Amino acid sequence: MPYPKYCHLKGVFMKSKSFYRTFGVLIILLTLLLSACTSKSPEAENTPEPQSTEQPAPEEESSQEPGASYIAPLTGLPMTEQVTARPIAVMINNMSKARPQSGLTHADMLYEVLAEGGITRIVAIFQSEQFQEPIGPIRSIRPYLIDIGDSYQGVLVHAGASTDGYAILQRQRKEHLDEISNAGPFFFRDKSRKAPHNLYSTLEKLREGADKKKYKTNVPVTTYPFAKEEDMPVGDDATKITVNFLLKNYKVSYDYDAASKLYTRSINGQPHIDLNTKTAITATNVVVLGADHRTLDDVGRLDVNLMKGGEAILYQRGKAISCRWSRSKTNDVIRLYKNGQELPLYPGKTIFNIVPNNPTFASHVQVG
Repeated sequence: MPYPKYCHLKGVFMKSKSFYRTFGVLIILLTLLLSACTSKSPEAENTPEPQSTEQPAPEEESSQEPGASYIAPLTGLPMTEQVTARPIAVMINNMSKARPQSGLTHADMLYEVLAEGGITRIVAIFQSEQFQEPIGPIRSIRPYLIDIGDSYQGVLVHAGASTDGYAILQRQRKEHLDEISNAGPFFFRDKSRKAPHNLYSTLEKLREGADKKKYKTNVPVTTYPFAKEEDMPVGDDATKITVNFLLKNYKVSYDYDAASKLYTRSINGQPHIDLNTKTAITATNVVVLGADHRTLDDVGRLDVNLMKGGEAILYQRGKAISCRWSRSKTNDVIRLYKNGQELPLYPGKTIFNIVPNNPTFASHVQVG
């Protein structure tokens, strides 16, 4: 029958037509997909975009100058590593039998101040230098010596204390290392010297002792303003300075050397030598300041007022600059001012000499 045959052929035709349409659509889609991939392939080959966004980091590192250095906060000297160590403030015996002492050439700051009997004691502030040699001889502490060490947030190192000194250490819970009461294993005696001029320690032992006691390691770092090397100070010529603390036979002097730009320290006309280095103690900055002194007892123990402020002279580069010293608060260091502006130090070590105001400040200082 023709109709059914026609219908059958028509169905086959329709099915074939539908198949080819579907096949054609698939071919088109496949072609579009391939074209899309081929159009992205060049972009994919050139896509170090994620890397290029990370390129600035290496550029920043390479922008640093080779040999760039840090600055030590107490000396202003360049350092290869950042100086963050907590200062160590050591009470150094300065009697004639204790000299020459050890370790003083490594200190960032030295303070010399009267003790009872007309002799002086030295507070050595160690922070920026690392060394293995001994420090000492170490002696007892007084309230005003505590004040000096505290002003640098330092761990206080001593052997004994006055009654008032111990009262402050205990009442205010000072972080200290005392050979007598709390830190004996971190000190040692030198058998070649007679007691009490033979007690020593090392920076390594002292830091170990502070760590064992879980003393703070992160403290506010004291800083000073520092002058540029090319800047010249304005003042009177001062190439030789003599400081009289109290006893006439106990004179400290400083001689300026223009070549090194350093003052060399002497005691009673003899160079003040560091036993470790066999070299004389030198300083870039020398300060003499006057403070009120008061005798407390028959033994001659003193009270030294380190908050009141007063007259001072700063010696730098062979010049003397008359100025004033003051402290804005108890936990800040002694600073020097002239015409309301803090005077900068030159990069290097600094020695502070604290003399009595009696009979006058000027009577304790001679130039020339």
